[in-house]
Amino acid sequence: MTRNCTRIARSSRLVCLLSALLAGAAAAETPVKDSADNEEWIALFNGRDLDGWTPKIAGHALGDNFANTFRVEDGLLKVRYDQYESFGKKFGHLFYKEPFSYYRLVIEYRFVGEQAPQGPGVWAMRNSGAMLHSPHPRTMGRDQDFPISIEAQFLGGLGDGKARSTMNLCTPGTEVVYQGSIYPEHCLSSTSKTLDGDQWVRAEMRVLGSGQITHFVNGEQVLEYALPQFGGGGVSDFDPAAKPDGQLIEGGYISLQSESHPLDIRKVELLNLAGCMDRSASNYKRYHVKSVPESCVYAEGAKPGKQR
Repeated sequence: MTRNCTRIARSSRLVCLLSALLAGAAAAETPVKDSADNEEWIALFNGRDLDGWTPKIAGHALGDNFANTFRVEDGLLKVRYDQYESFGKKFGHLFYKEPFSYYRLVIEYRFVGEQAPQGPGVWAMRNSGAMLHSPHPRTMGRDQDFPISIEAQFLGGLGDGKARSTMNLCTPGTEVVYQGSIYPEHCLSSTSKTLDGDQWVRAEMRVLGSGQITHFVNGEQVLEYALPQFGGGGVSDFDPAAKPDGQLIEGGYISLQSESHPLDIRKVELLNLAGCMDRSASNYKRYHVKSVPESCVYAEGAKPGKQR
């Protein structure tokens, strides 16, 4: 730019030079984004089939997708009851194959249609959820209704003008600390708006092991709590060995619920916040909050540095 400035009048040249200096300063202040900033989201749902997922429906063995409850059609993961004669407390959960501990989880869902025949009641209408921090699904009893877990509860408005928040917390076989003390009830409402109709909702959970868990709805924070641990009630027909009351829960399996109301899911994505925190490694990420040294990858001849 300075070379071009010499070809114009002096007064104009000064303006041109000043503009060049300001442009250079602005460029210097703009951070350069490198691979350490690139977020590597994992698509848990591939949009084609249920690869990586295993159903567990109350009254049925692990892996038995009773009445084709969970299916993939038109690129959507669908929860359906059109092959049920009656719901009959057949609460179901679709488990992902790997456990996680520190992560961000995004699920985009919508409620559709009508509740399954002979559903458990109005409370279960437009009601579903994502279960976090579960023990392995093989620990569930055949007739167990819910996995011992932290539930991020999805609720849709009933069109009656009454407030009904979504991304609430429910605690089957668990407890949490909310505002400094153990929360005594089974469910805790979020501050979200009531979402009526069949609109798509973006639910996000930020999970930091046995520390803090935060819920978001369409990008807005609506609930936060901490110290998830085994305890309390809200679950039946479980193996007591899978519920060591008072023990903090550092991580576990994620599952998607079938609770009698049809649901569509178009996205299930996870950003793992546990990983390499050594700046000298090729897979170092600034967004990692939990160090996993054995996950680090180094270029040939490179030496490990300090995990931050």
